[in-house]
Amino acid sequence: MSSSKKGDYQRKIKTRAELKAILGPRPRKRKVIMCHGTFDIVHPGHVRHLMYAREKADLLVASLTCDAHISKANFRPFVPEQLRAMNLAALEIVDYVLVDSNPTPLEALADLQPDLFAKGYEYSKDGLHPRTKEEMAVLESYGGEIIFTPGDIVFSSTAIVELSPPGIAAEKLSTLMDSEGISFADLRAALEKLAGLRVHVIGDTIVDSYTYCALIGGAAKTPTLSVKFEKQVDFSGGAAVVSKHIRKAGGDVIFSTVMGNDALKDFVVNDLTASGITCNACVDAARPTTQKNVIITGGYRMLKVDKVDNRPISGKVLDQLKAAISAHPVDAVVFSDFRHGIFGRDTIPELVAALPSGTLRVADSQVASRWGNILEFQGFDLITPNEREARFALGDQDSVVRPLALDLYRRASCKYLILKLGDRGIISYRSELGSDYRGFFTIDSFANHVVDAVGAGDALLAYATLTLAATKSIVMASILGSMAAAVACENDGNNPIAPAEVLKKIDGVEKQVRYA
Repeated sequence: MSSSKKGDYQRKIKTRAELKAILGPRPRKRKVIMCHGTFDIVHPGHVRHLMYAREKADLLVASLTCDAHISKANFRPFVPEQLRAMNLAALEIVDYVLVDSNPTPLEALADLQPDLFAKGYEYSKDGLHPRTKEEMAVLESYGGEIIFTPGDIVFSSTAIVELSPPGIAAEKLSTLMDSEGISFADLRAALEKLAGLRVHVIGDTIVDSYTYCALIGGAAKTPTLSVKFEKQVDFSGGAAVVSKHIRKAGGDVIFSTVMGNDALKDFVVNDLTASGITCNACVDAARPTTQKNVIITGGYRMLKVDKVDNRPISGKVLDQLKAAISAHPVDAVVFSDFRHGIFGRDTIPELVAALPSGTLRVADSQVASRWGNILEFQGFDLITPNEREARFALGDQDSVVRPLALDLYRRASCKYLILKLGDRGIISYRSELGSDYRGFFTIDSFANHVVDAVGAGDALLAYATLTLAATKSIVMASILGSMAAAVACENDGNNPIAPAEVLKKIDGVEKQVRYA
């Protein structure tokens, strides 16, 4: 769609003050009718409703509820308010569109005083809802009238979205970027700024091992399987692979961790050094290097054997980590918590106190199956939990996603929140409701074909951290983080994502936007 066409639709989208001036006071020469709703997916029921309303007046004002006040179903609104407004403005029968910043249309009705207010048939067939009675009271106060549009079939946007969400990731991204004044050229320029940024990653090292075996058979007297060892493949995981992602993205990385005095420690140090990462391994001879070994036979994961010691680190090791944090001035610090001893209720405040002033502070917590809590990282610049971790932290299994994210954002006292929603993408918060700009926004997943989702969160964390440090824009950080996560999903294994791969994804999404 060309910018001139977008502009034609945009001229219909007005603020309440602009509409009040255009419509003028009652009585008017031209009769005005107003419709109000979410209009998440503009379906045939909406169109019929609007057509009927337009026949009853000279001017039709379509008012829609803003994103901040929609919480009636999960992952709603599916379509952001700017795009919903444009969808309505594109209809010839609609004269003006209003994005209502209030939870109900009562203030807009009182201020604009339309002659008629149209409601769907479903609002009258079983008796008047209390909210409809409130709307009628406002209309009657100045001489307005409510009408109900006929219809024997009620379409549901929620049902349509939940049954088969339309693929409009490109359109939603384009709308977000337009509203923020961001271009694809800006994304490419931001990607170039990542090189050379200094990042200190502090977190738990995990060696992910895959032991491949061949099935021999079972024991005759006990239900014991017998397998033949073939090979074992080891990978630096946990916070170590977060460091590798950041390094691959262009950052200069220092990695501080705690490991045992064993061969696995040597493996990790050699692996990270070969990747160009400065590895500061605090050795604790009293604990082993954490290892999670999966036994695989015939392509099936038969058993997982963990070598862990989750006791809190000693005071001596804590002092070593604090000294390392204080000694290295960097652009950003990432606390990568897998809750294997480094981070806890007592250690987190001391580690935070050691952070150099002015450093971007980022925390990621992958502890939903244990006792860790992302809320222990208070006052950070950015936190990046997933939905399960958010529900674990809040003790909330019932709230829909947007109120859940807002509650976490408030209670964490963070500057920015990126809540990972798996194949649904992300929701990012940057302010409380009622600010001069949108407090939150959503970005759909850009993964075309998911091969392996492991590592997507690490890739997002790496690129979001570097982009936020380079541009100070949480929108650009969220977009590039989502792009990197999509690349990670489209490849097997948790392999560090290169900027060239993200650039290719940007090019592909831009083509979709241009086509759309």
